Amino acid sequence: MKRNKRKNNKLLVNTFMLYLLTFSNYFFNLITVPLQTRVLGPEIFGRIGFCLAVSTYFRLLYDFGFLLSATESVSKNSDDKNYVSKVFTSVNIIKVILIIISIVPLIILLFTVDIFKDDPLLFILYFIYVAIDSFEPDFLYRGFEQMKAITIRNVFIKMFFTIMIFVFLKKSTDYMIIPILNIIGAFVALLFVYRDVTKRFKIRMCKVTKDDINECFKKSRIFFLSRIATTLYGATNTFILGIIYPTGPVLGHYTSSEKILSASRQAMTPISDSVYPHMVKNKDFNLIKKILKIFMPIILFGCIILFVYAKPICVIAFGKEYEESAIILRYMIPIIIITLPTYLLGFPTMTPLGISDKANLSVIISSIYHVIGLFILYLLRILNIDSICILTITTEILILLIRIFYILKNKNKYVQ
Repeated sequence: MKRNKRKNNKLLVNTFMLYLLTFSNYFFNLITVPLQTRVLGPEIFGRIGFCLAVSTYFRLLYDFGFLLSATESVSKNSDDKNYVSKVFTSVNIIKVILIIISIVPLIILLFTVDIFKDDPLLFILYFIYVAIDSFEPDFLYRGFEQMKAITIRNVFIKMFFTIMIFVFLKKSTDYMIIPILNIIGAFVALLFVYRDVTKRFKIRMCKVTKDDINECFKKSRIFFLSRIATTLYGATNTFILGIIYPTGPVLGHYTSSEKILSASRQAMTPISDSVYPHMVKNKDFNLIKKILKIFMPIILFGCIILFVYAKPICVIAFGKEYEESAIILRYMIPIIIITLPTYLLGFPTMTPLGISDKANLSVIISSIYHVIGLFILYLLRILNIDSICILTITTEILILLIRIFYILKNKNKYVQ
């Protein structure tokens, strides 16, 4: 009984810490994003959004699914410091290799694609930022279910970024300061986190064999396929819109409304992230049901408010120039509604059921559907911001339906 109580308390603490982390992101974004949208204007803000979308591809490559695979390895072997040190070292070695490989496509883009050639330094700075940030071992903290340190780290970084943005961002030509501040924050955070990992967990870089690295790589490969498939209908939407609308405010409107969508989805991420290691260890499937029963009515109510007041929300958040973002935001509301069940019925439910490959499969199938949909829209000459939004909604729904299908098919594995 006491053991279960300790597990539940640990889960609650980690969930609270992840929510504190998410709330800090909201709070500081609430301060900085309106400043950026007003100072930079829709066109430059859209360029920043496009750059972030491209950076997502590199971030995805460097993560390589370690946030799931390495978290699972650490969670299952948390008492074996030698094994965890090997996982930690192997992950870092793989990331160094991936960063070196990724320099080649970056150079090709900088010399061949107009939007990259117009502002190469911006993309290079974001590349450096993402490369540094990728070495932060979030999987260790999640696997050990010790989120306090990582939360405090991120809060201080966001605070630093916010203060510096107000100090240096005075006109639209100052936009380079945004990635520069991100680089500084990521580097300082990395120093503190590696010191904390050594002292708190007694984990450090160690000698590993090729077999250790290969094992780490193979475990993460399937998760990477899932994550990269997700990106095909996530960042790719922004990428395509950047090609369709290289100038003008459209990309800025999409980027700003996508900020609200992202914030809404991030509000549900702490639940899924904290439940995942707990579910791997305990297979507490009733917990998933309870969470959905509690939070879905709240989410539905919030989405109704967001739909009704979309226009004033966009104007207050981003400025008068972003009034048209409300139309795009309303398109995206169904995605917000299904986000929590999609997250919870993914890896937190399917991994302990032994069907994590089906969670990946749901994303891969849906991504293929999305890419085919984009191609058909292009052939029909109706590839625009409205059709892309509608296609994205159907893609998200398809992911959820596939996951529900496989969970029902394997319902006999539930531990009540």
